[in-house]
Amino acid sequence: MLHIEIICVGKLKEDYLKSAILEYSKRLSKYCNCNIIELPDEKLPVPLSEENKRKVIEKESNCIFDHIKESSYVIALDLKGKQYSSEEFSEKISHIATHKNSTITFLIGGTLGMSQKLLDSANELICFSKMTFPHQLIRVFLLEQLFRSFKIQNNETYHR
Repeated sequence: MLHIEIICVGKLKEDYLKSAILEYSKRLSKYCNCNIIELPDEKLPVPLSEENKRKVIEKESNCIFDHIKESSYVIALDLKGKQYSSEEFSEKISHIATHKNSTITFLIGGTLGMSQKLLDSANELICFSKMTFPHQLIRVFLLEQLFRSFKIQNNETYHR
């Protein structure tokens, strides 16, 4: 069975987001083993100078690095990444699982993003939208698209 790890910075505080994560995690359990690793976000210093931003990004990115399994196929969520339709994303997940790796790790950075070193180490970058969303909400988007992906792969109906 495919293993999916989602490494993300920041704790979910909102109950409605926690409920959505639980619901999609439950739905996904039919298709894969999904594990979400929540890492603490760094307190943003005041003033938030460029140097302070860099330090926060580096610290959070190094923490993400420490949790990536060496054998995993790594996909970082980043605004500079490739955009996919749901069908294309489904094909991508299926192809990775069949031809490349049985573990896929998705990376979601904190408020300030991820270091270039971390992004460069990923097998690929994907972007859900050129719009900016809270990183906590992207977690829900990712789980929903993973669930939709498995429904597509299995020719099962899902609301459009």
